[in-house]
Amino acid sequence: MDMKINKRKMLKPVMLVLLVTTIAVAGTGFVSGDFQISKNLEIFAKVIRELNTHYVDDIKTGELVQTGIEAMLEELDPYTVFMPESQMEDIKLLTRGEYGGVGSVVQQRGEYTEIQSVYEGFPAHKAGLKPGDRFLEVAGNSVVGRTTGQVSDLLKGQAGSEVQVKVLRTALDDTISLTLTRENIKMDNIPYAGVIHDNLGYIRLSQFTEKAGQEVKDAFMELREKNELNGLVIDLRNNGGGLLDEAVKIVNLFVPKGEMVVETRGKLKERNRVHRTTDDPADTEIPLVILINGRSASASEIVAGALQDLDRAVVIGETSFGKGLVQNILNLSYNTRMKVTVAKYFIPSGRCVQAVDYSKINASGDVPDSLKQKFTTRGGRPVYDGAGIYPDLEVKRPKYQPISVALINQRMIFDFVTRFYYSNDSIQPPEIFQISHSLYEELEQYLQENDFTYQTGTEKKLQEFMNKAEEEGYLENVEPEHAVLKDALFQGKADDLHVYRNEIETMLRNEILGRYYFQKGSIIASLNNDPKTLKAVEVLTSPEIYNRILAPPGN
Repeated sequence: MDMKINKRKMLKPVMLVLLVTTIAVAGTGFVSGDFQISKNLEIFAKVIRELNTHYVDDIKTGELVQTGIEAMLEELDPYTVFMPESQMEDIKLLTRGEYGGVGSVVQQRGEYTEIQSVYEGFPAHKAGLKPGDRFLEVAGNSVVGRTTGQVSDLLKGQAGSEVQVKVLRTALDDTISLTLTRENIKMDNIPYAGVIHDNLGYIRLSQFTEKAGQEVKDAFMELREKNELNGLVIDLRNNGGGLLDEAVKIVNLFVPKGEMVVETRGKLKERNRVHRTTDDPADTEIPLVILINGRSASASEIVAGALQDLDRAVVIGETSFGKGLVQNILNLSYNTRMKVTVAKYFIPSGRCVQAVDYSKINASGDVPDSLKQKFTTRGGRPVYDGAGIYPDLEVKRPKYQPISVALINQRMIFDFVTRFYYSNDSIQPPEIFQISHSLYEELEQYLQENDFTYQTGTEKKLQEFMNKAEEEGYLENVEPEHAVLKDALFQGKADDLHVYRNEIETMLRNEILGRYYFQKGSIIASLNNDPKTLKAVEVLTSPEIYNRILAPPGN
């Protein structure tokens, strides 16, 4: 048995007893007369003092206490976490959607941390860092062999401070040293807003930080002023949420003043609150579609669920994440913080979208149908609780072919586009750019030069079959058939680059446009072939379909 794991298991119940009130005391003080709180605090302090005095080796008291706090919080939900002073930039990201850093997205590549993308207009971009660059040193420290998280921590810091980096530009086999001045990196709430098919407005909302509601309103008003909009798509896919008040403001754009959007219920009276729309709406008539997927959570679910409950929008996509919990960040001693779940939220139909009951040990995300409660929208349509927001029209994520998965996992598309980027100063705008026949042939040649290979699911099953046949003594009997099957599979795989060309071209186009036009380019590139967006277009361009989905049962 792993002794490290075993030690952690033994420590956990001890710290659960000893640390039950540490955070409460640091933040708000303990309640007078509560014997259990007072007793356990005294025990905890005594344990730390005795360990510091008597333990055979020197102990790192701060690390030991933090380990105990984290062990205690593991017994609660995953959103209640302790945040030491060193995570101040993470706190800024949570509360304001910004952090002090250089503005790059990094990924692990063997022993290197490699830049996957840079944010337009921020320090990494302005200094000339590019996707494919690999960090060798950050702030005078060698980072070869360090994790991506460790490198990210070194890159973050107070806005205005400088950080020196040395990178290997693999595409040119060149080493570059740069000094970057950190800035407050503010993620865009709306990375793209525009018009798609048949004068349909489209707004991609990536998060709910400060001013998200006003930004959605401004984007919508501008789209409406410049176009005769026939409908609007708000894309909340991969949006993990944010500020509840911003979600209420966005719902308010499309429903009348005074509507209940969400109710929060917690242990403390001040946590119990009904949030209503407070302003005159921007438009209560325009046909509306909300796109969601399994990574749409929290505030995203409030917007999608409230508009669904009020029969104001058609929700399309996949069942959302199922996070119906509200967190507050509490100030503790010595510039530490704790993010605490303080309430659950309930949308207009009365349902809570929370998928997992963390008060039950070994709770899973799968809620049996028998435990799901039925609610109704304002017009009487059935909706259910217990597992997130169920879409009105389900459109599942496309399943990529094994060759496509291998091209991504082996970074073949990424590396090919890196080479392409350094050979081409510019490309056509996102709305026009397409993959030419000659460019696709270049990709095929590149894969051949780099000995690209992959294993299909069929091949894996066939190998498992042969291993079993050998184990049971049937190998000689099946070897002739195995050779025939293996040859047939080889011939089939040889054609995969042509059979699945459309899928591969889509990935290639998205990656190229992301290099030249950043996040906006990637979004534009994805819309033409995205099944959920195409379904939204179908619904919004057919009043009959749209009205039938929102009609009360029996109509």
